[in-house]
Amino acid sequence: MTVEIRRYDPGTDRDALWELKRSFELTLASGTGGVEKERSYRGKLTEGYRDRYLAWVDRCLEEEPAAVTVAEDDGLVGYVFVLPESLAMIWDAAVINEVFVDERHRGTGVADDLVAAAVSVARDQRLPIDRIVLDVDRDNERARAFYARHGFEHWGEMVARPL
Repeated sequence: MTVEIRRYDPGTDRDALWELKRSFELTLASGTGGVEKERSYRGKLTEGYRDRYLAWVDRCLEEEPAAVTVAEDDGLVGYVFVLPESLAMIWDAAVINEVFVDERHRGTGVADDLVAAAVSVARDQRLPIDRIVLDVDRDNERARAFYARHGFEHWGEMVARPL
């Protein structure tokens, strides 16, 4: 298997990125947080949400052309999305918004390559603190172990409540 790691191309990758994003959301929803979280995540995946998400990706790419890196192997099989530098003030660090690799390509090194690409993008950003952060569900042991292997360590905890 030869997987190419490259920048996202909105002209050719748009629909495939959405399918990966959709899979990311459904995997996250079903794997962590219980029935209510799953219902919430499934419910948001409308055409309107798709359009808003892809428009937001486009805006992020205007500022940071390398914000989204994809993995391709006879179609897209994964992606990583690093927020643009202007959003670094949210966490005072570079932010990995999303990392996802389809199930068939997990454990093959694709995720390692995507995280390396994200770190490379982050190193080019002017940051308040030279850190890169991401949100990992505490119940996602596989992801937590993966990020620990890449030098990520616990740094705070996100909490949420309904509006």
